[in-house]
Amino acid sequence: MSRTERTERTEPMGPTEPESAESAESDEPTGPTGPTGPGESGSGGEGNTRPGPGEEKPPRRWRRRLTWAVLAVMLVVLVPLLTAGTVLRVNFTGDPADGTYTRGRDAIWLGHAWVDGRKKDADVTALARQLDGTGIRDLYVHSGPLEHDGSLPKSAYPRARWLIDSVHREIPGVRVQAWLGDILAPEHPEALHLERAESRTAILRSTREILDTGYDGVHFDLEPLHSGDGHYLTLLDALHEETGSRGVPLSVAAHQIDPLPGFHSFWGAVTGHPKWWSQEFFGQVARRVDQIAVMSYDTMQPLEGTYGGYVAQQTALALEATPPGTDLLMGLPFFKENRFGHWAHAETVPAAVRGVRLGLSRADADRPDFGVALYVDFAATEEDWAAYRKDWVNTP
Repeated sequence: MSRTERTERTEPMGPTEPESAESAESDEPTGPTGPTGPGESGSGGEGNTRPGPGEEKPPRRWRRRLTWAVLAVMLVVLVPLLTAGTVLRVNFTGDPADGTYTRGRDAIWLGHAWVDGRKKDADVTALARQLDGTGIRDLYVHSGPLEHDGSLPKSAYPRARWLIDSVHREIPGVRVQAWLGDILAPEHPEALHLERAESRTAILRSTREILDTGYDGVHFDLEPLHSGDGHYLTLLDALHEETGSRGVPLSVAAHQIDPLPGFHSFWGAVTGHPKWWSQEFFGQVARRVDQIAVMSYDTMQPLEGTYGGYVAQQTALALEATPPGTDLLMGLPFFKENRFGHWAHAETVPAAVRGVRLGLSRADADRPDFGVALYVDFAATEEDWAAYRKDWVNTP
């Protein structure tokens, strides 16, 4: 499920056991008084197909072959998985470097309720209290989604001007960015086609219109976006020229980076969904934007230790590819789901923050343009906020 779909669907309105091989053999005796099958005389004549003394029963030979086949498959599948899990768990060990805490460049994704009329002045006041003393500088406010042709009706964000003015008044220094997105072709038959020049032109026009409303920047989340998509890079060039002329940031949500070189190609061939980006493509995107936020959740990791080690790896890979001057943000899972790809008991805020700090420590501990991005406000618990404050903001 894309994050755009999850936002629209989950935000409140106010994923025969096989028959045992043992059954292949009968428990009945095989002597002269036992059962006979077709062509068997039952008297030990030429039609009797039972094995003689010292001969192996065919069902047992079949069982042995099946057992070896199962063992071979288990070795092929389990050994790499266990090896990878061990590597990630080891990657989660050690102590983060001193000072690897917030740099005051964090962000949070906010749901559509903030611009469609459901939120009121009291909600902004409560948000201001929630953000007080944290490192959050940017609000990515869901203001779409885009239509499949790239257009965006103004009716999608009727209360945007109210929110922008309220945040500027109640939370000075915090920027309100328009979070726009859609599902993409070719994985979805009815979706946004970036290969169409008219679609990219419409996205640029929608961006101009929404920035005219007063937003302090624009944040794009287009999924699933395949690694190496040159049409996306072309779109980013045009968008960055527009935002640069206005002096506001262009921000994007990014897929995770190949945990092994070329892994997106392998996974795409097997599943039809590449999921990851190459590190090279990640760098190409990062050089065209002002902020890049890695969606470092939905990782398929089953344990906190392997998830944290995975985040540490992703943080280091992203730091290597992101040029100075571009803000790199690592996503924190402020939501609880249990399905294939995401396990709430494994993908926790403490594990993610520790992984971020370990990766930062190993790759570029003093990097100033770095932060975390909290996904998503309407699913967050007090425990999530407490862990963010304690482990990343470094406050009680």
